[in-house]
Amino acid sequence: MARKGENIHKRKDGRWEGRYLKEEPRSGEKRYKSVYARSYSEVKRKLLLAKSEEVKDSKVVSHSLYYEMWSFEELATTWLDSVKNVKKYSTYIKYTNIYETHLRKVLGRKKISEIRADSLKEIYGSCKSDSMRKSIYCVYNQISSFAFENYQIEMEKVPRPKLQKKQSVVEVLSRADQIVLIKKLYHEMDSYKLAILICLSTGLRIGEVCGLKWSDIDFQGKLLYVNRTVQRLSVKGQNTKTMLFVGIPKSVHSKREIPIPDNLIHLLLLLKNDGEYVITPDKPTEPKTLQNHFKKCLKEAKLTERNFHVLRHTFATNCINAGVDVKSLSEILGHASVTITLNRYVHSTIETKRNHMNHLYAIYGHYVGQKCS
Repeated sequence: MARKGENIHKRKDGRWEGRYLKEEPRSGEKRYKSVYARSYSEVKRKLLLAKSEEVKDSKVVSHSLYYEMWSFEELATTWLDSVKNVKKYSTYIKYTNIYETHLRKVLGRKKISEIRADSLKEIYGSCKSDSMRKSIYCVYNQISSFAFENYQIEMEKVPRPKLQKKQSVVEVLSRADQIVLIKKLYHEMDSYKLAILICLSTGLRIGEVCGLKWSDIDFQGKLLYVNRTVQRLSVKGQNTKTMLFVGIPKSVHSKREIPIPDNLIHLLLLLKNDGEYVITPDKPTEPKTLQNHFKKCLKEAKLTERNFHVLRHTFATNCINAGVDVKSLSEILGHASVTITLNRYVHSTIETKRNHMNHLYAIYGHYVGQKCS
């Protein structure tokens, strides 16, 4: 039996069939065509794509008619299919989840012409985090841009979400905590402790160190190359809900080379195994596993539990306190601009502020002949 209004039904052989009208190029007659798939969701996707191509190829359908006849779901599905071909798989999955979880329920069945500027208010209201509100806004705008660039559809602009919380101050490890942690890492060091120390010494993200191979390390030139990242992503049509993926780094700037300190090179040589990967020899490491090892180290060192990312923030702050210029630090961290580095990853310690104040006062004292220690 066909699902209401969709022209989709399940055949006796177990396959799903979707039918749509297609205009014959020569005669101008419209005839039913079919698409087939093993599941309802897959045949619906194929049907939406077939319809979109039919509309796109038709010479008699005006752009204003696109605007009136297409649903937001048809447009969004077509956009997602284009994203899958040009973006990283992790980006495609992220966009798909945002659309399925937040946008589809409210906007999916609406015609594009029915969407108004306040359409996202209900969606924004159901989100608990400012980060997700910004992601929803970003996905909607990308769909809107896709509609204009490919079909000349001008969708109504939606307002930026109002942020409900101020940006939280990201914690870094104090110098005392770093000393305690490093001592713990050096005691009976293994590959997991080495990975934690690598991140504290180079600013690598957890996914980057989980995918680090020995071939990425130039022992002669004392350089580390970031070529991949590991992350767990949700998947469809599989036996498991999520799978571990090894992919290219987060952005074009994330693929980078980082100088390795001499003492870290020495440790890497001591702990080098015969496998392919640095942490677990024969396969990439599950980020959650490394996170758990980090929490275990903190607990054994009697330090406050923190997220693994605190190592990256601590590294950045240590670099600034040591006088590293922001441009160099930005490139080591793999940022697109120094603004990101300054706003998100550089946190001045009270010791640094005190040193700056003492240096300033020393200059004043010099003016009046004082000797300042």
